[in-house]
Parts: sequence; structure tokens; C-alpha cells
Amino acid sequence: MIEQFYIGTYTHKTSKGVYQLDLNSDAKQIENLQFVGPAGNPTYVALSKNGKLYMVDKENDGGGVQIFDAASMSLPLTPVDRVIDQDTNPAYITVDDNRHLVYTANYHTAEISTYAIQSDGLLKLADRVTHSGQVGPKNEQADGPHPHFMDLTPDNRVVVCDLGLDRVFVYDVDDQGSLAKVSELALEPGFGPRHIVFAHDADTAYLVGELSSKLAVLHYNRETGEFTVQKIVRTIPDDWTAHNGAAAIRISADDNYVYVSNRGHNSLAVFQVTDSDAELIQLISSEGDFPRDFNLNQDETFLILVNQNTDNATLYTRNPETGKLTMVQKDFEVPEGVCVCPE
Repeated sequence: MIEQFYIGTYTHKTSKGVYQLDLNSDAKQIENLQFVGPAGNPTYVALSKNGKLYMVDKENDGGGVQIFDAASMSLPLTPVDRVIDQDTNPAYITVDDNRHLVYTANYHTAEISTYAIQSDGLLKLADRVTHSGQVGPKNEQADGPHPHFMDLTPDNRVVVCDLGLDRVFVYDVDDQGSLAKVSELALEPGFGPRHIVFAHDADTAYLVGELSSKLAVLHYNRETGEFTVQKIVRTIPDDWTAHNGAAAIRISADDNYVYVSNRGHNSLAVFQVTDSDAELIQLISSEGDFPRDFNLNQDETFLILVNQNTDNATLYTRNPETGKLTMVQKDFEVPEGVCVCPE
């Protein structure tokens, strides 16, 4: 069986934009890297239900969003629209198919934005909010707020992780894309919230802290839109003293296992989780430097990870009963890989 994944990248060295690779589950290997289309630092991509591929984009001193038509599956993909209306490229992008909206979080400008998908498929800015407030104590927080993630909650609100402010925000969003703040959760100073995932069958979320290399187990109250902290654990060994930045986070469909990538320790951390607890059960090498994103395949028997600095992807098999990983392929060339998005 062949499954395909889009790969978002930086374009500082040899990458030209977005790529695609195949997972051959029968052969237990990744193969057939192909160029999808040009973009500037398309570090995060998102696929809509109607076959449009959205990506963050950079052009000269500006940034924004670019859209490709992925429905035809013919490479390179056809450009649909490009909106360069931010001071630099955002860090995260996602699609709200039900409301016909696109969301971006801009780490550098402290802005979160909503775009309306119009009837012709083109984008129009709907709302933009600039974060402000007291920043955390780490060097990476000194220059201000840093929204790093903006995506949907299970009850169709919007959650934003701000690394600079050590806070997680929840917003209401209407059908026109207007945002209204509902709540904010303050984490311990220097936690550095980066990404968050929600359990499928419980009011529980798992938040990764980039600057602290920690994982927080959170309870989410759907009535009030508020988070409370249940437990915080480390994503790296206690005796690790060199630099590490926790990055991506994923949760298995059965809600039993959470996975976090560690840049510096260059590993994947595997946690067995419940609605109030998380236990580190495995640390496995990323087989490269600076592992950014990773993702599971459809039946969650494989996991694909990309290492940004060493330009390679690593493939693991996954045991669904234990959640643990086994490396089966490394050194598959992917230039400056940052994001792994299933098709």
C-alpha cells in the first residue's frame, strides 16, 4: 500500500518549496520524493477537505499564505492564490473547513490571523489580533510575544499557544472569522508553549513546552473554554544538560500514547497517557539533527519524522499495543524538512 505525505520545508539551502513522498507500507520504506511547488519557507502546510493545499509563505520582506490545487494530484501542483500581507512568514497554518476559514500564527510579529475562503477560493483577511503582555524569563522570550500555534479545539473554538508569554489562549470565532478571547492559561515561567493536541474521547489536552522540554497534561472545560494543569513531566532525561528544544507533538487515535520530538537531544519521546497522567516509556534516536515534525500513517503502524539540519527523513514501525517505535529506515534525503502532512 502507498500512502503519500506533503513535506513543508525551509528554503535556506537547497529546498525550493513543498515536496511529497510515498510511504510503501508493504516494503516498510519511504520513497519517491517529488517536488510539489515553489514557496518561500513553507514550514507548515495544511490540506483542506476539498483538495486545496495551504502553506505559510515568504517573499522578500513579507509573508503570508499560498494555496495550491491538490485535487488533480498532478505534480507540480497549480497555484490558486497568494496573499503576502504580513511582515514575515507565519509559523503555523490550518484550515477550518466548516467555517471556510484559514488560521495563521506568526511567531515573529506576535499576530494571529483569520482569512475567509471566498466563493472563488481566494482568501480575504477577516481578523487579526496582536498579542501583548509580560514575557517569560528565557532569552527566546525577551523580544516579545511569540504565537506559535493556532488551531481548533474539540468544541470548535480556537486555541493559541504563545511561547513568549508562557500562555495558552482560547478564542471564540464566528462564521465571518472574527475572534473574541475566552480564556488564557498561564504556565510556569519559561515553559515556552509551542504545540498542543487534544484527546479524541476525553476533555484532555497535551501541551509541549519548547523552552522547558516539558509536557503538560491539561483538563479542558468545554463549558467555560478554560484549561487547568493536571501534571507536568520532562521530555528528556534529567541528566541532559545540553540545549534542547521540544518541537512537535502527536497523539494516537486510541488516546493512549503521545509523541514529542526533541531538537538537541535528537530523539522522539513516547509517553503513555491518561486524562491526568503521562509516563515517559521510550526515548528513541531521530537518526539525524534537529527533528522538527513527524506524523503517523493511516493505521498508525508507521511514523515518519524529518530532521531539518541533516536533510533526512526517518521511518519507524509502531506497535499499537505498546505505543513503542522501532527504526526501520534512515538517511532518506529530504531537504530542510519541517512539516509532515498526510494526504
